[in-house]
Amino acid sequence: MPLDNYHISVVICTYNRDKFILSSLEHLIDQSLSKDEYEIIVVDNNCTDNTVKIVKQFIAEHDDYDIRLVKETNQGLSFARNRGIKESKYDIICYIDDDGNAQINYLELIQQQFKQKSNLVGLGGKVIPIYETEEPAWYNPFLRMFVTAIDFGDKEFRCYGKKYPAGCSMIYTKDILIEAGGFNNDLKWRADDKYIFHEVIKHSREVYHIPTLKVNHHIDAKRLTDENFDRLSGLLGSEERLRILGKKPWLYPFKICEFLFKYFATYLISLYYTLKGQSIKGKYVRRFRWHALLHFLFAKK
Repeated sequence: MPLDNYHISVVICTYNRDKFILSSLEHLIDQSLSKDEYEIIVVDNNCTDNTVKIVKQFIAEHDDYDIRLVKETNQGLSFARNRGIKESKYDIICYIDDDGNAQINYLELIQQQFKQKSNLVGLGGKVIPIYETEEPAWYNPFLRMFVTAIDFGDKEFRCYGKKYPAGCSMIYTKDILIEAGGFNNDLKWRADDKYIFHEVIKHSREVYHIPTLKVNHHIDAKRLTDENFDRLSGLLGSEERLRILGKKPWLYPFKICEFLFKYFATYLISLYYTLKGQSIKGKYVRRFRWHALLHFLFAKK
């Protein structure tokens, strides 16, 4: 049903991102949408670097914009995102990462979509990585989640399966987030965007991918290290375990089979890339699936 208004609450959940937070905020005040039609809520999730100082200074220098800083002491992205729901004033909530730069018409396009689609409850769009160094040699479509590279083509479609709004650029109505029960606080680092999508579509399937809706996403060098690669691989497995056991424990044996199948399928993927002279791509797909499998099977809550 049509919303009472089409104003937007933009929520940035942040933890120690003093390197990128200023750029993210600057892009949000440089929008084609009138500043009177959106607010910006920065959720400080216990930052220990200069992030809070930078945000406070930015707010002071732009007091003609509706920007607020709130603190969420419970550590974890889902806690911070749920705090954003609580703090929001408007019917549309837009989550954008603290290292994401919204393109100039980003908020205007969101508003247009909700005006055009009366039953719309959610949106996602393209996420374009900006590398601090260069794209890693191991990157391939099987590993897009490591750099949040989202490009499902140039046609609009209703989201389904693995094609759902990525956390870097994720928009839902406040009502549907509340109806879905909010984000799962047991998922502290990964998989909460997948979780909320599957909870939302239990109530409404009107969630769309809009290819003209774009965010540039900074990828620093540390994110591309082998240590971080293994950490994120493990988190994907452990958070998926929590997601399944928390809501659908009966599905766990089937998920084990799925994880095992995907791991053994990586040997075929490796062969494919080896034949193309790109063996490193196959090697990292296997590495990812191995760590994800181990943590899915054995990780503790």
